[in-house]
Amino acid sequence: MEKATFAGGCFWCIEAPFELVEGVESVTSGYTGGETPNPTYDEVCSGETGHAEAVRVVYDPDVVAYRELLRLFFAVHDPTTRNRQGPDVGSQYRSAVFYHDDGQRETAEEVIDELEGDAYDGIVTELSPAEEFYEAEEYHQNYYEENPQQPYCRVHIPPKLEKVRESFGDLVSSD
Repeated sequence: MEKATFAGGCFWCIEAPFELVEGVESVTSGYTGGETPNPTYDEVCSGETGHAEAVRVVYDPDVVAYRELLRLFFAVHDPTTRNRQGPDVGSQYRSAVFYHDDGQRETAEEVIDELEGDAYDGIVTELSPAEEFYEAEEYHQNYYEENPQQPYCRVHIPPKLEKVRESFGDLVSSD
C-alpha cells in the first residue's frame, strides 16, 4: 500500500470521491502543511495554523495508479482558484498535492503540465513534500456517508460523485 495526500477545499468534498475508487483502502480527513502541532478543526478554520484541510489516501498501486488519483483530484475541485473552493475561503482550503517521494512529485508535475492549457488555465495547486498529517476529529471521518442530508453536503458533494462516476467509471468500485 502507498499513501497520497491531497487538499482541495473542504475535506468532506475530497474524501467522498476517493472513497468510490477501486484499490483505495482508506481515506482519512485531516490537516497538514502548517505549523501548529495537533490542530483542532476550529484552529484550522481560523486560518491561523497554516494547515490545509486534506485527505490521506491509502491505496494499492497495483489496482489504481497515482497518476489516476491525481487526475481524479484535479477533476473534483477547482485547481485555478487560490485559497478558495466554492463558499470556503482561506488558505486552509487551498489546492495542494503533498507528495511522499520524488516519484509522486514528478508525476504531479507531469499531470499539471498535461492539464494546464488543456483542461485548465492557470493551475495554482501547491506542490509540497508531505509533512506530519494530523487526523481530523472522528466526526469528520466518512462525513458524507454518515451525513448525506446535511445541507452543505447535499449541495456540494453529489455533483463531484456524479463526475467521478461519469468521467472515471473504470476506477469506480462495484461495491
